[in-house]
Amino acid sequence: MNKTTKESSKKVKTEDTNNGTQKNAKDDDYVLIKQFNMGEQKAFTLLVQKHKDKVRNLVYLTLGDTDYVDDISQDVFINVYHNLKNFRFDSKFSTWLYRITVNKCRDYLRKKKVRSIFVPINERGKEFSVRAHSENIDIPGLIRKAIARLPEKLKVPLVLRDIDGFSYKEIAEKLDCEVGTIKSRIFRARESLKIILEPYEKELRG
Repeated sequence: MNKTTKESSKKVKTEDTNNGTQKNAKDDDYVLIKQFNMGEQKAFTLLVQKHKDKVRNLVYLTLGDTDYVDDISQDVFINVYHNLKNFRFDSKFSTWLYRITVNKCRDYLRKKKVRSIFVPINERGKEFSVRAHSENIDIPGLIRKAIARLPEKLKVPLVLRDIDGFSYKEIAEKLDCEVGTIKSRIFRARESLKIILEPYEKELRG
């Protein structure tokens, strides 16, 4: 085998290794799904354990209401349990799961008629209109409340990007939108948060 052939062979092996690494996360879910569809209940438990925290986080930050996080998260996984046999393996399981989660949050908002909780950005709520004098401000809680006031179409992409760390492309796939639309909504969400949190700029920078 000449030098050129050896180098080409080495390159192919390296590329195969890299591709295998990139597929591992997705393949792990695929294996569990296939095991569950073959009757192994434990595989579903492992799927839930792997993804439940991100689902709960998305529900909480989308609704801004701790009272229903567990109920809606449970409803999400019940839906997954009954529909996992229909999963087509043409996208990441997490993408499919997040779509279900977002839809469940939307159902909740429609049923409870709480869309009115999303106060327009130019209308300050009482909790943000009065400047707090305490040095012990709950910054994480303040930011969560600010995020909760954003419209759903701005809030969800922001949470997926800035909190869960998904790429623009992944978010676009999860929400069935164009990448440009996602970038625009995230930009608007960040600008809106700046306005809401303006009274606390000093604490946030500190």
